Amino acid sequence: MTITNPSATSIVADEVLDSRDVSCPMPIIQTAQAIKDLASGQTLLVLASDPGFEPDIKAWSSRTGNALLSSERQGNEIHALLRKA
Repeated sequence: MTITNPSATSIVADEVLDSRDVSCPMPIIQTAQAIKDLASGQTLLVLASDPGFEPDIKAWSSRTGNALLSSERQGNEIHALLRKA
């Protein structure tokens, strides 16, 4: 899946995690598990519908050192693109 960040650079996600329709804290738990399987520098696109995911992913990214490249709302969903440290 290709996603465009605010600087208009096209980034292709190496993996996509669908965490829609699961409640907190599952989207963060699933994100942590999925990013473990990636090599350093690879990207993960997380799709989530839980409203708590947006502040949670920002805090998790900061705490773990995995870069949050973009976080955008699309309707009731949050699409977060992460790069593994």
